[in-house]
Amino acid sequence: MAVEVARPRSLPQRMTTFYHDVAAEMRKVVWPDRPQIQQATIGIIAIVLFVGAVIALLDVAIQQVLVRGIPSLFGAR
Repeated sequence: MAVEVARPRSLPQRMTTFYHDVAAEMRKVVWPDRPQIQQATIGIIAIVLFVGAVIALLDVAIQQVLVRGIPSLFGAR
């Protein structure tokens, strides 16, 4: 029983194979249509605004604790 040894392929052969594999995979891609892109964009903007508002509220709360709360513990006015 003979065992076949794989010969190393040259760089141009590997690049050509890679290119053909990428082209084959890109033909399988299902691209979103315009309404799907608009819906996703609106959702992303809404989430970003929500997270920004939460961070702003946390910033104000922490600022109040650090600027007013902690000094009042030590008798400062």
